[in-house]
Amino acid sequence: MSDLNVFSTLSFQPVFRDYLWGGRRLETVLGKSIPAGPTFAESWEVVDHGSDQSLVAVGWVNGDCLAGWSLCKLVETYGNDLLGPTWFQKVTAAEIPSHLKGRFPLLIKWLDAQKDLSIQVHPNDLQAALLDPPDLGKTEAWYIADAVPGSKVYAGLKDGTTEGELKAALQQNRVLDVMHCFKPNAGDCLFIPAGTVHALGAGLLVAEVQQCSNTTYRLYDWDRLNPDGRPRALHIQASLEATNYQAGPVNSQETSASNYQIHCDLASGLTSRSLVTCQYFLIDEIDLSADSILPINQCQILICLSGKATISCSNNSQNVAKGSTVVVPYSCSQVTIKPSQPTRFLVARLP
Repeated sequence: MSDLNVFSTLSFQPVFRDYLWGGRRLETVLGKSIPAGPTFAESWEVVDHGSDQSLVAVGWVNGDCLAGWSLCKLVETYGNDLLGPTWFQKVTAAEIPSHLKGRFPLLIKWLDAQKDLSIQVHPNDLQAALLDPPDLGKTEAWYIADAVPGSKVYAGLKDGTTEGELKAALQQNRVLDVMHCFKPNAGDCLFIPAGTVHALGAGLLVAEVQQCSNTTYRLYDWDRLNPDGRPRALHIQASLEATNYQAGPVNSQETSASNYQIHCDLASGLTSRSLVTCQYFLIDEIDLSADSILPINQCQILICLSGKATISCSNNSQNVAKGSTVVVPYSCSQVTIKPSQPTRFLVARLP
């Protein structure tokens, strides 16, 4: 650790996306300052994807203010300190296409689905690397923060569905007949590997952890029109080729005991559960009601799901509340969380 630069925790300015299926809950529920208009669908909390860049709102390194720095510049300048040596080596390996080299590997979002999203699928790493320009694959996970009664998720094809059957269903405008669908509850987590046909349904507010990719293929868009009166583009052949027909239905994750080692002042002030373990990210849910110290020497992203707390590191502090996202760099020294009320976080980590 002596050779590493000393970081505080970091927070970034959100990057908002205005899509036709969005609403206003980024503001009304999460407290974000979004522009006027009815349909703000996504808040990209942490992103390093070409021109889509998170800019530091609060953060220091070696006592110097980092406000205004892009995430891309942070990785380029302080990659070992931010990601840790193992992951920095992975994202800068010689075999990685130059367009992808040095990219922060995760993208963190909030999504407000006031209408159904398109039925879609994402390519895996090998398929996305062949694009022009190349991209990462897109494996993702959803945490259901709020669900209006009756809200649905469309998650995976029904068991045994073949490419021919999916193609026929699309041609006959009955793709929902081959989709697995259920009504999730707040607190559910779904793991959506690349190649899984899926869609969020109307009424869901979701925190998403994903590979840093923005490649989406639409199979079906509910016969909707853009504001210009034209239907949004579909990508039928690319979707059929990207789909994993062996994946089958996706249901809410079965939780397990977490190995995320938090030191809490009171044993009764901490509960935690493991939600997702995959090669791209680990996700845990933690509930804190007493002062706690986080494990160090790993890159972590804390997404506040409820409550209020102060996060302190390297003589700097940040106040967080529902909707806040904080990045804990690998080289942070002791990180303390002091909740002012019971507070729940989603913690995304690099494996």
